[in-house]
Amino acid sequence: MTKKLLAILLSAIVSATAIPFQAFGYYLEAPKLKVTQGVNFREQPSTGGSKIRMLQKGELLDLVDTYNGSWLLVRDSTGRTGYVSSSSTYVQDVTIKVPAAPNATIVSSVSFRTGPDTSSARMRYLKKDEQVLVLDKVNSFWYRVMDENEVIGYVSTSSQYIKLGSAGPKPTPEPSPVEDREEELFQSTPNGTILSSVSFRTGPGTDEAKIRYLSAGEKVFVLDKTNDYWYNVEDKNGVIGYISTSSKYISTSFVEPYKQLDPADAAEMVIRAGMKYIGVPYEFGSSRYDTGTFDCSDFVRQAFIDGIKQQLPGDSRTQGSYVKSIGKLSQDWRQLKRGDLMFFMSYKGSTASSYSGIDKAGATITHVGLYLGNGQILHTYSEESGGVRIDSIQGNAWEYRFLFGGSTY
Repeated sequence: MTKKLLAILLSAIVSATAIPFQAFGYYLEAPKLKVTQGVNFREQPSTGGSKIRMLQKGELLDLVDTYNGSWLLVRDSTGRTGYVSSSSTYVQDVTIKVPAAPNATIVSSVSFRTGPDTSSARMRYLKKDEQVLVLDKVNSFWYRVMDENEVIGYVSTSSQYIKLGSAGPKPTPEPSPVEDREEELFQSTPNGTILSSVSFRTGPGTDEAKIRYLSAGEKVFVLDKTNDYWYNVEDKNGVIGYISTSSKYISTSFVEPYKQLDPADAAEMVIRAGMKYIGVPYEFGSSRYDTGTFDCSDFVRQAFIDGIKQQLPGDSRTQGSYVKSIGKLSQDWRQLKRGDLMFFMSYKGSTASSYSGIDKAGATITHVGLYLGNGQILHTYSEESGGVRIDSIQGNAWEYRFLFGGSTY
């Protein structure tokens, strides 16, 4: 962006300060981190660091620096800097709207497109005398602009179509792309159909701004399943947003990416992710949103998140129930595949006789680990053991405690 165009944007913000945001519906976006769940704000990048305070859900933070893969240096609304977990369960990238006044006027009807080229979908025509907010000059041919409905798209920079405000650079005649063909409205093959009217939002939450309502029968392209509740989708105009995953609203053939992986490849990805945590200290009841310490189920959960982005339940008993629901179980650890989860009962002794007569079908799960094959398990179980480690299970208490194992999908 040129300095002159930046001056236009700054002028737009200043002009807007005395006018209510709703007066014209234009805004600029500023990046922030949003606290999605209460999390400790610490003086040092460690779970042992002094706690400044508990950050509350909904607070907005400025990112100062990325300390490492687990910690972010941030500034809160009071100006205080400190460290917070980088886990997406605690914080997520968001943008906030800063009110701004329009800084350009449409001179004659022009295509408003989803991308900076004539092959991008046309959302609509901007009309003569319509006001827009120019956000950026992408190149010599295209401006990125926002209309009064807060829709962002691209228009020609030609002075034949648009006139910038007096604070901006004087437009010079430039060649305009020739618009001589009607492009398809939908570039991606749809994989979903809207079943009943549903809110199309800017983020995965009911508190996020509504772009519009998607209508029954409308076709969309599902890009990702953000969580159990939200799909990230592209509509017929090339606009990307979020909708509910409820079968009441959408029918789709979309499958989570990890389910499309070869199971053996997925297992290796999970194992590689888990091996990176060898030696990380054990802590019973460790935070599920901090990789500084782990208990058994927290470690397994993190390995799957890091490896294939699969979200597992947060404790060993529920993880066991989930694996049972998949149905690919074995009570013989020798039949397990590399990458399967292994579940264990509580310790009764170091010999096989200590477990004789126990009804393992009704035993409570107290431990979980990741099977590596060849009778080895990657897991964590005590402070004294040194944290995440690899152990052999054959002929010892681990084998006697074993209940069942299986796949996560």
